[in-house]
Amino acid sequence: MSVFKDDILKGKTALVTGGGGDICGEIAEIYALHGANVVITSRSQERLDAAAEAMREKTGGNILAVAGDVRNEEEVEAVVAKAIEEFGSIDTLLNGAAGNFPAPIAAMSPKGFKTVMEIDVQGTFNMTKACFPHLHAAAEKHGDASIINISATLHYTGTPFQAHVCAAKAAIDAFTRVTANEWGPLGIRANAVAPGPIGDTEGMRRLAPKGAAADAMMKNIPLRRFGEKREIADACLFLASAASSYTTGAILVVDGGAWMYSPSIGDFTLD
Repeated sequence: MSVFKDDILKGKTALVTGGGGDICGEIAEIYALHGANVVITSRSQERLDAAAEAMREKTGGNILAVAGDVRNEEEVEAVVAKAIEEFGSIDTLLNGAAGNFPAPIAAMSPKGFKTVMEIDVQGTFNMTKACFPHLHAAAEKHGDASIINISATLHYTGTPFQAHVCAAKAAIDAFTRVTANEWGPLGIRANAVAPGPIGDTEGMRRLAPKGAAADAMMKNIPLRRFGEKREIADACLFLASAASSYTTGAILVVDGGAWMYSPSIGDFTLD
């Protein structure tokens, strides 16, 4: 359950790409719980329909599921058009569609690298551009509109086997800041959230170490635990709400301090 109690997004509409997935699905659900009409999109209509039905049962909110590939401009335009037809506005855009797989540079195919760049970077550009007139209209009406891009911390340290993702997320950070500069005068804010290791996700279940190795990994996180989907969703709720009305161009890291951890610190005590 979110730490926010009021219907702070009541009357607003949020479009969430990757909305059928673990983290972005949680974000969409949190938006609905706080009063927003929510549009979720990804490539699989079947998966979206199941996710939307579960969200409706949990939140009682208005959820529209529209399949579309963020790499395809025409499909993106169609998703945006259906969102406007259903709800009349887009006040928040959450760009969360992404691709990932572990691979060393020497073994990575050009197609694999290109696919991740297209989903993450080109997809974010496509959806942001398509939503622009509606975000502009929302900002003129309410004084504020918000874009939130899902980034990562992997590129801060050059994580091995993640060259494609590091390149894509570094581009997302740069794109976020440029968008904040260009569209800030129009009342459109642009920020990013960079999740760290989130325990209750499919990616962590498939790729994260288990048992003693997982315990060792958590010792490299200052807060000594993996994060929860809700904690990422709450960060995105903050950035979509009036509580962050003077925040733009920020990359909000939500990782328990993992990326900056120094093993020389060890376990500090007052003894």
